[in-house]
Amino acid sequence: MTHRAPASEEALVTVVLPCLNEEASVGRCIDEASGALEAVHVPHEVLVVDNNSNDRSADVAIEHGARVIRENRPGYGSALHAGISEARGKIVVIADADLSYDLSRVPQLIQPVIDGRADIVIGERLSQAPRSTMPFLHRRFGTPILSLLIRRATLGMAVTDSQSGYRAFRRDAILKLDITATGMEFASEMLIKAGRAGLRVIETSTGYRERTGESKLNTFSDGWRHIRQILLLAPNLMLVTPGAVLVVTGLTLLTVALIVPSGLSVGSLRWQPTFISGIFLVTGVQAMIAGFVLSERQRVLFGALRNHPQRRMSLPAVCLLVGLIIGITGIGTDIGLFVLWLGSTHPFTRELELAAFAQSLVIDGASLVGFGLIYPILARDSRGGLAYGSTVCEPDEGEDRA
Repeated sequence: MTHRAPASEEALVTVVLPCLNEEASVGRCIDEASGALEAVHVPHEVLVVDNNSNDRSADVAIEHGARVIRENRPGYGSALHAGISEARGKIVVIADADLSYDLSRVPQLIQPVIDGRADIVIGERLSQAPRSTMPFLHRRFGTPILSLLIRRATLGMAVTDSQSGYRAFRRDAILKLDITATGMEFASEMLIKAGRAGLRVIETSTGYRERTGESKLNTFSDGWRHIRQILLLAPNLMLVTPGAVLVVTGLTLLTVALIVPSGLSVGSLRWQPTFISGIFLVTGVQAMIAGFVLSERQRVLFGALRNHPQRRMSLPAVCLLVGLIIGITGIGTDIGLFVLWLGSTHPFTRELELAAFAQSLVIDGASLVGFGLIYPILARDSRGGLAYGSTVCEPDEGEDRA
């Protein structure tokens, strides 16, 4: 049976279906969504975004009463950007056109938004999905790990299936988030930015079915795109905090090495924590530097430096100052050890530990000074502006703006 969507001017809900060669399933998806919404008398439209299909997907969608637009830029996120922008409903539902999502549950998904209880509702898949519908790596590792990272990045957003593409949300709220992802990482960016904006996000179990046709997912490349997106949006979570943990651990191990220069007993062996402590110190500081640079970039992009130009010391100045202090301390320690070695008449038992520590200080100091000097290049924002300290240099009017 074919369901015709009501006049788009009356639509309260727009169901957006990105579509790439889904001729075998897109019509059934349209019928299922329209039938469910007609049954509860919700004015709606179904909008299919044809993302360069080379089959009859667009023709089938039109035959089943959908409005069809074409998005030539490849990528799941690109198709969603086009669909959300063109949607005429105040509430948008996004899903896939491959029958994997049960679109008869659209009324269940939109009800919290209609009631004003949520800004975004996620169709949670994991609790009701049979094993055959989702690869083991996605179900047991990929989705849980990404969901954990997103909960951390959003300070506790109650989400267990962050990668579900079945969502309902207020269109105006999502447009304000300025989502830029063009691929599958669109899902992660939406949630992190929604958390920052204070939007209310809830989940409702909607299950998951075996898809029709060929999957467009790539486990490792799509997973990396999500990790990269979270890294860029939450550098404190991914870099600064782990880096600080490594630094504290390195200092702790160094202290142990100084107290017990003969090493620790590990079974029949003696373990010297001196060298691993240096590795932790250097790696930790490198991670923190990278995290601070990304954090600074975010502040530039979100205008924090423009709003408070005189309230904070510039990152380059901090890098240079701390780097010089640390580097000089390391060099001074090395010189002191050399002098002690020249004039020593008895063995000094902790010179190896102090030398390793001094080496770490010199490396970290050089890294900080280097970042301080090249920061103006790294801190260029996406519009071509240059942030250095409290000054943000805007691009000329003729330059491209992303």
